[in-house]
Amino acid sequence: MQLIREIYNYRELLKTNVKKDIRGKYKGSFLGILWSFLNPLLQVVVYAIVFPYLMRGAGIDNYVVYLVTGIIPWNYFSVVITTGTTTIKNNEGIIKKVYFPREILLISPVLSGLINFFISCIIVVLFCLAFNVGVSVHLIMVPFIAIIQAILSLGIILITSSINVYVQDLEYIVSFILNMLFYGTPIVYSLSQFSSAGILATLIQLNPMTTIIDAYRDAFLYHVWPDFGALGLILIFSLVVLVIGYLIFKKLEKGFAEQL
Repeated sequence: MQLIREIYNYRELLKTNVKKDIRGKYKGSFLGILWSFLNPLLQVVVYAIVFPYLMRGAGIDNYVVYLVTGIIPWNYFSVVITTGTTTIKNNEGIIKKVYFPREILLISPVLSGLINFFISCIIVVLFCLAFNVGVSVHLIMVPFIAIIQAILSLGIILITSSINVYVQDLEYIVSFILNMLFYGTPIVYSLSQFSSAGILATLIQLNPMTTIIDAYRDAFLYHVWPDFGALGLILIFSLVVLVIGYLIFKKLEKGFAEQL
């Protein structure tokens, strides 16, 4: 409760940081925030060419929409984890000079990423309409799925950002793990392609992002309700990660000023 009260008292700082993250990401570029649309679009073009045609990769109906509904949520996750991991280190100046709840520095990229994600959802809807997939009432689930993803992301960066202050190689390790995890999540392929892959299929199924992206696809592409049981387990897992992340963060926070 004390943390919530402190964050509320410093809500203007949180708003300022979120605005700075959103505006600063493409500051100085000619197209500005349009890159929030163009980046996933360019990725979709590349994967849509490489996998079904060059690699004969998928055999999935509505493959382009399938890609979009995987790439855009993944980009949200990847950007938040990458940015969040280095946030404490990148803000060493203000951490040494001014008191404020340090958690604000990590909540900011999660919230700004969430806003960018909801903007990018316009792309998903446009693709659904352009490829005759259509939209349905199941879209009301998207904000709830996004909140679960945000909780998971915040829990992870509470851990990685605080450890990165002490072990700065971690940011490179995180980048490598994210690259591996991208291919360990059914974004450009279908999980059914690995049905006979034994332990590999099991690991992909256990990946929390598999359940999250499947839930997005249920809402956008397949027009069915997500698996609430699986999604509930991911919510519980995300809350556990958040609590563990917060405890680690508070433990390591005491040495931030000395280490930075």
